[in-house]
Amino acid sequence: MFEEFYGLDKKPFSKTPDPKFLFLSRNHEEALARLQYAIEERELTLLTGEVGSGKTTLTRALMDSLDERYRLIVIINPRLTPAQFLRTIAKRFNINVPHNFKDNLLDAIFEKVYEDYEAGISPVIIIDEAHLIPNKDTFEEIRLLTNFQLDYANLLSLILVGQTDLRRRLNHKVYLPLRQRIGLFYHLGPLNEAEIKGYVEHRLRVSGKEGTLFTDGALKKLYQYSGGIPRVINSLATSALLDGFGQEQPVIDEFLINDAARELGLNGYREN
Repeated sequence: MFEEFYGLDKKPFSKTPDPKFLFLSRNHEEALARLQYAIEERELTLLTGEVGSGKTTLTRALMDSLDERYRLIVIINPRLTPAQFLRTIAKRFNINVPHNFKDNLLDAIFEKVYEDYEAGISPVIIIDEAHLIPNKDTFEEIRLLTNFQLDYANLLSLILVGQTDLRRRLNHKVYLPLRQRIGLFYHLGPLNEAEIKGYVEHRLRVSGKEGTLFTDGALKKLYQYSGGIPRVINSLATSALLDGFGQEQPVIDEFLINDAARELGLNGYREN
């Protein structure tokens, strides 16, 4: 709709987790480096962050960086009972699953993991939205997967990705056996104000636009209303681009961002 008017090839602020749009802020760059290290060391890792902070986009970029030496298993809806969780893992390992008992499933998965190890393949299990895991019993099956190890090496890496509440939940004493297995923790924070310009210009550049489209005042307002959360920035910027297109304004200024914040009902909105 507005792409041609603003000289764009595609929508720059889509909410889909396209790794091409990942802006490596200081926090995002460190998080990605830690995840890559965790995969190399076959660790259990916990990545948390606020809603819309870019966790899923970050894991997509991580997945894109892996080659044929890795078997990638991604679970995006972890509302699973323990048996459903193990059956899902087994199916992703291409294991025929006639087994009715969890012990049989665990044995079959271990055999496959060991086959991968001997073939030089490292399984990577990523559980997105892990805060939605329904109960302690499913977390216990995750812990049991970390038992897949030799005397000198772990056999798989497992990454739990979830909202901030997940870390608070795992701090409860009933989760102590699992928490003690976690080798790396990282909390993905928001962008700081100095990073907003780079974030916006990166997404515009990926969409085919070189140069400035948002004024300094608009960038300041984007930070004010979003608190540095990328998903909120995207919503504000898209709304402002639509309004700017409708008004045939060649640049996005602070007044368009104010209007966008009001339309989105953001609590930080205030007239100037």
